[in-house]
Amino acid sequence: MSKENEIVPELRFPEFTDSSEWKEKPLDEVCNVNPSKKELPNEFIYIDIESVESGRLLKRNVIGSKNAPSRAQRLLKSGDIIFQMVRPYQKNNYYFKPNDTHSYVASTGYAQLRALESNAYLFQYLHTDSFVKRVLERCTGSNYPAINSTSLSKVIVEIPSEKEQQKIADCLSSLDALIAAHRDKLDALREHKKGLMQNLFPQEGERVPRYRFAGFEGAWEEQVLGNLIDVKGRIGYRGYTRKDIVNKGDGAISMSPSNIDENGSLNFEKSTYISWHKYEESPEIMLRDGFTVLVKTGSSFGKAAFISDLKEKATINPQLVVLKPEAIHPRFLFLMVANASIQKQIRETVVGGAIPTLSQASIAAFKVVAPKPEEQQKIAECLSSVDELITAQEDRIAQLQEHKRGLMQGLFPKTNG
Repeated sequence: MSKENEIVPELRFPEFTDSSEWKEKPLDEVCNVNPSKKELPNEFIYIDIESVESGRLLKRNVIGSKNAPSRAQRLLKSGDIIFQMVRPYQKNNYYFKPNDTHSYVASTGYAQLRALESNAYLFQYLHTDSFVKRVLERCTGSNYPAINSTSLSKVIVEIPSEKEQQKIADCLSSLDALIAAHRDKLDALREHKKGLMQNLFPQEGERVPRYRFAGFEGAWEEQVLGNLIDVKGRIGYRGYTRKDIVNKGDGAISMSPSNIDENGSLNFEKSTYISWHKYEESPEIMLRDGFTVLVKTGSSFGKAAFISDLKEKATINPQLVVLKPEAIHPRFLFLMVANASIQKQIRETVVGGAIPTLSQASIAAFKVVAPKPEEQQKIAECLSSVDELITAQEDRIAQLQEHKRGLMQGLFPKTNG
């Protein structure tokens, strides 16, 4: 093989620069695929696809029994890798290293892989773009593309010596540990905010919060939400069709529930744009910093987000409403809508059926309790400072993930296959 066609990565640790090139092998020559044939224990913790997120096992213990009907098939051994057989292949894989004495079993949604040399290296390799591309090429099915274990066994992988495998794995695993530590900190910050929210707002049926800043006393005033805000939604005859959808730069963003994450943050990376004519046709729902948007229709009803630092002109699609503060602090309004009291009223008020729906009139009729403006501002400032810490922590994790992605591109060979 010519020098330019050698299978070697761009980045290589100094002790391996003069080593032989990497080898190409089918996956079943690098690891045992679905090796576990042991009888299941009487009781075990069942790992299905919803149990894993970003390489971590969620706190979701589903107890299984060998005597009960179950999709579980494979008893896991420490060091095993479970690889998701259905998209997305880079998301829900797990390197199994238990820190307890429970028995764990993987569902049939996973392939169980046990490396012949380095499990840690193989786990990292499974997340390379080249491997995922090869898996996709062998998938079948259109709605839920999947690969079977026989086809997976024949996917080609690149592999160096066992010592170099371990060096690469140690490097990337240390970065994984750092990312995991930052994720733990992010989880702690979110839990801290959740606790603050529960205590800075009165509990259901009460009018005084458990925690209070110095200088504030007396019961909060009970009011109707519609007396504090203006609720606006897209008028039916001003809806839009596919012909009104344009490219970025040719119109305004039409915000949808997909632009709001579960933490109330906004993401406009994937947005729908509608023509300027359609945007200007409904000035009452043009978005401005300080507004709150609330999902009123569909499976994600109740999700809310605070509009701030809006970089582009934006409006809403028919699934959302805009809550415009009039006699209430803007950010306090968002916090109040996201809090348990209003969320409970949303769940109790939504009209069921095929598409759950919340009317503007019912939103305006919600009963709320609110303190004086000065206390509203103090609460908003406190929770905003925690939000800033959460955002900064999310940014750190994103930077580390990008750093790891760059390392992986250098530490693994680039191939055409």
